[in-house]
Amino acid sequence: MPAVGLGTVEFPTVHENTKNAVLAAIEVGYRHIDTASMYGTEKPLGDAVAEAVRRGLVQSREEVFVTTKLWGSQCHQDLVLPSLRESLQNLQMEYADLYLIHWPVCLKPGPPGFPNKKEDALPFDFEGVWRAMEECQRLGLARAIGVSNFATKHLEKILAVATIPPAVNQVELNPVWQQRTLRAYCATKGIRVAAYSPLGGQNWDGQGNAVLESPVLAEIAKARGKTVAQVSLRWIYEQGVTSIVKSYNKERLKQNLEIFDWELTEEDRQKISQISQKKIIQAESLFTPEGEFTSVDPADMDIVEE
Repeated sequence: MPAVGLGTVEFPTVHENTKNAVLAAIEVGYRHIDTASMYGTEKPLGDAVAEAVRRGLVQSREEVFVTTKLWGSQCHQDLVLPSLRESLQNLQMEYADLYLIHWPVCLKPGPPGFPNKKEDALPFDFEGVWRAMEECQRLGLARAIGVSNFATKHLEKILAVATIPPAVNQVELNPVWQQRTLRAYCATKGIRVAAYSPLGGQNWDGQGNAVLESPVLAEIAKARGKTVAQVSLRWIYEQGVTSIVKSYNKERLKQNLEIFDWELTEEDRQKISQISQKKIIQAESLFTPEGEFTSVDPADMDIVEE
């Protein structure tokens, strides 16, 4: 799995915007593209990879590492495989390099949607769903399988029943939410961590961007002649974590790859380790404010742990 990937979450989804962004990313050197059934970007991603092959930007689809994800309304043992087949049809691909359970959240069966009704949340059948994920890998439809937004308590439930352990856990991670507990746990279990919102982009609370506006990161960036984004991505890389960074701007796409020929100093790392921590994304944000959870305890979906 390449160390930096392109994220394609965009609401509302505009087919040409996503397709052009993926093509631009491949042109400047990206070989890792991340999508999900819920994003609605699988089709433009597939179109872009097919065009990149036609143009000779890559020799074949095999050169591009593609991740997609299973949404909560398909987190039922009998729906996992059909959902992946539908994603592959959208992607125009015979396999996904990585297939992830998007959240440790199960919803009533139906098409992927957002936000969801609280009363549609159901208890998660960790064993049944993971068995179906393992079947996806055994059939060769997914080269690797994993999870997303899983805390240690969720990973323990998977590992207790897994014959194929999760290869990856993709979570919110950046210098403002460093996930120390989870990273240490995953390291002991051989699970690779991938970071979404590596630049703090999911600032839906309207309180600005704690990463890009961090005075600590700005000071380091100025001293090193780098951008704040590059400092954040370099820090993540030095933690042994893969970044999934969303940008549809070609110049920033280039800059986000320019993190491999320099490194942070020990003083830089110490300063970053002292940044106050704040998580943005909560499982409850997947649901509408009204209504109530009738079949699950919201704490079962809670993913806050430092």
